[in-house]
Order: sequence, then C-alpha cells, then structure tokens
Amino acid sequence: MDEEPLRRTALFEVHRTLGARIVPFGGFEMPVQYAGILAEHDAVRKRAGLFDLSHMAQFELRGDDVAAWADALTVNHVAMMKPFQARYNIFTNAAGGAHDDVIFYRLPDRWLLIVNAGNAHKMWAYLEAERRGDVQLSDLRGETGLLAVQGPRSVEVLAPLVAADIAALKYYTCVETTAGGAAAIVARTGYTGEDGFEVFLPADAAVGLWDALLAEHHGVLAPCGLGARDVLRLEAGMPLYGHELTEEITPLQAGLGWAVKFAKPFFTGKAALEAQAAANAYPRIAGLVLDGRVPVRAGYRVLRDGTVAGEIRSGSIAPSVGNKSIGTALLDPASATAGTRLGVEVRGTEHPATTVALPFYKRG
Repeated sequence: MDEEPLRRTALFEVHRTLGARIVPFGGFEMPVQYAGILAEHDAVRKRAGLFDLSHMAQFELRGDDVAAWADALTVNHVAMMKPFQARYNIFTNAAGGAHDDVIFYRLPDRWLLIVNAGNAHKMWAYLEAERRGDVQLSDLRGETGLLAVQGPRSVEVLAPLVAADIAALKYYTCVETTAGGAAAIVARTGYTGEDGFEVFLPADAAVGLWDALLAEHHGVLAPCGLGARDVLRLEAGMPLYGHELTEEITPLQAGLGWAVKFAKPFFTGKAALEAQAAANAYPRIAGLVLDGRVPVRAGYRVLRDGTVAGEIRSGSIAPSVGNKSIGTALLDPASATAGTRLGVEVRGTEHPATTVALPFYKRG
C-alpha cells in the first residue's frame, strides 16, 4: 500500500521563512528546530517557547452517551469530568496495552479529544468501530490548529491576546474565549514540565496568532520545534507513545498507575490490568542517569552484572539535569529500583548508569 503524502499545517510556510529544519513526523512536515534544540530548550525553561502542534489530531465528540461510552474504553474517569476540565487518559486494549494516550477536554455541549498524530488513523478507526448509542464523532483535522505557549512567562506572553483571564485558569482546565480575535479554546495544559497553555483555534487563524505573539514578545518568546519538545518532556518524565507506552506496554508498566481507576465498574483491559497489578512482576519504565555523557537511544540494551535487564525506550542529553545523559528504560522489577547500578550497551561498549525515580526534572 502506498504511503499517504506528508501533510502540512497552516504554519508550514511560516516555519520555512523562520529557517526551521523540517522533518517528517506523524504524517506531517514539521519543524524539528529553529535556532537549535539547546537554545529552544533554554527559552522554555527560563522564559517562553511557542510550538505549532497542529499535527495533533483533534476529534469532537457529541451526544448524550459520550461520557459513559468513553468511560468504558479508557482507564481514567471521563463521566465524572466537569465542564471546562481537561484530563489525561489512556485507551487500552483487552490485554491492557495502550492504543493511545490522550487528553479529553469537557465543554458544556461537547468534548474535544486530542490524540497523537501518529495514531490518528488508528484511533479514528477504533472509535468509529466501537461507537455505540448517541455518540457523534467529528474529525477536525485540517480545520483546526493548535499552538502551545510554554514556560514561566507564558501568562505574560499570551494573556494580552486572549479575552478571558487565563492567569486565573487552574492546571488542566480550559475556557472558551477568543485568542488573537479568533474563537478559541485555551487550556492550561502542556507537554514540557513547565507552566503553559495550549490554544485550539481555526486553522486559518493560526498564522495570525503566531505572528502576533512573536511580534509582541521578541526576545522573550522563541519559536520551538519538536526536538526541544522531546527533550523537555523526557526531562519531565512524560511518556511518548511508541516509546514508554505501546500496544504491548501497559499504563502500569509506564508508571501511570495513578491514571488507572480500578473502581470503575468496567473498562476495556481492566481484568488484564488487575491481574498484572496483583502479580506485580511486570517489567516497568524507570529513569537512568549515565555516569558519562554518551547519548543513549531507544533499543539499546541495559545490563545488570552482564545479564540483559531491559532496554532503553527514550534518551537524550538533559540540560536541566546538569547536561547528563539520561534515558527511560523498560526494566525487570529488581533493576527498576532507584539506586540500582546498571550498564547501557552503546556500540558494543558498556557504559555505567544508575536507576533513578521519574521525573528527572520538576519545576520549582
């Protein structure tokens, strides 16, 4: 089967004009960096960074049965959400593995569901196949954009262009308002470990808001690519689908047990996850900090006393962790205990490392 041609967000020409290095990601041509990953990382941790996340799939859910229907397919509570709440959640398969990790935004008359770009086709097909009762699904890809402003100065940067009082928004809540003069949903959510906001708006309004933000805050706000975003989320201990979560790696293995609500009467994969939790013998995600600065990559073997204990799932040099080499690894339970000395095999050489609890970085 021929692969689909790569798509472009409404901001593609803006990225190119800004000199971004463009790479394929999640079916789109996306900016991986502008000034450089280190400079962009620094902007987010100390000031503010601006991201185009319009490649993320946005699905709209309407109908009287959405809450109960979605509750039965996901590990976290959906029906208990109040209007203008946002909630992290995971759609699981019968074996407890993850179809995708998502965010639900509850609005007074509908729900907005954000799924990973690389899982957009899979998740749309799954939701359509599982649809029951009064549930209407709309695929907003191509119609909507998504910008993120992330960093300690996010309120200062974004507030002048938003009609609502976003400084008053609590973490994981949202508001329907205008941003840059366009109808928008502004949420206090993000994927960097910093304070920040995500702005959902019509695709044809995304360029105007992007330009207005950068024009108003030159020197404070930096355009940032997916490279910096990946380092930021890894330092913050946030999973990336396909790495720390997969169809085979369950939320419990990923350290996301806090999101699994076993008190719910039913959800897909509940029995498998209950059995996994009871046995407590499963390989699990843990953090690793290497003694040296050799970068580690997904798939590298992790050794304990010469025996394979697991494998790296993500890795990077971490500016927020003293420029040390860090990684997540799927490890046997004994090796996942913080303080355990391990080795990572990099091109045939074993490099010493220590298991640490996640996250690597937490904002003060």
